[in-house]
Amino acid sequence: MVFEHHPIALELIVRNHPGVMSHICGLFARRAFNVDGILCMPIKDKDESRIWLLVQKDERLSQMINQVEKLEDVREVRFSDDLRLFETMESYLQ
Repeated sequence: MVFEHHPIALELIVRNHPGVMSHICGLFARRAFNVDGILCMPIKDKDESRIWLLVQKDERLSQMINQVEKLEDVREVRFSDDLRLFETMESYLQ
């Protein structure tokens, strides 16, 4: 099967506590899967956070999602081709 490499956004709902971002980024780093962008904001009275990861869709992505879902602090994982959030932030930062 041939995969096109194009960016997608992963949206994670996680428990909000020190170290959760490190666990998630460490998982990607150990598997040499690059994260092109990260946004994170607390939600639900700051007990949880929403993390958006900008990554490339390739043949390894489904396995990465499976691994992320296994992390204790991850409550939910979704993905989308809608990159407006990252595009807005990129235009703001330039």
